[in-house]
Amino acid sequence: MKKILFVVGSLRAGSFNRQLALEAEKMIGGRAEVTYLDYAALPLMNQDLESPELEAVARLRAAVKEADGIWVFTPEYNFSYPGHVKNLFDWLSRPVVPGDYETPTVINGKKVALSGAGGKMATAKCREKLTELLTFIKADVMEQQTGIVLNVEAWTEGRMILSDEQKSALKAQVEAFLAFV
Repeated sequence: MKKILFVVGSLRAGSFNRQLALEAEKMIGGRAEVTYLDYAALPLMNQDLESPELEAVARLRAAVKEADGIWVFTPEYNFSYPGHVKNLFDWLSRPVVPGDYETPTVINGKKVALSGAGGKMATAKCREKLTELLTFIKADVMEQQTGIVLNVEAWTEGRMILSDEQKSALKAQVEAFLAFV
């Protein structure tokens, strides 16, 4: 069974992107094993911390290494991705053996899907910039993406309600990602 690692770009427990990830997980059903990456304790990228490998970094790399694919669900912060998401991928872009740039990183060639729920731009700029970053660090980013414009209830009550059209787009991405990995 394929293993998919979900990365939620908001650290808030009730985040809209966590809600979106849960919806995608339901749509995947029993066709793949889904786990969520807990990276809240990951320190800021600092070469002074690379060796010896920190426990948080070792856990991160192990989770990514055993996954067949990574699906990122992230909000857009100021026309880009959140800083902690960038930090996560900065760590993943570093050589597993410090200073050995000849060996691949754990993100190299990893299949990645991107989705996001946010304001009227539906996280378009975030997904664009994240695609650029992930491509640069040699991840294999799936072309099909899902951007969700949040409903009024999300902003007023904290409840994300997907329209039928949004559910269809997410379902199509689920099917495409399962085939991609």
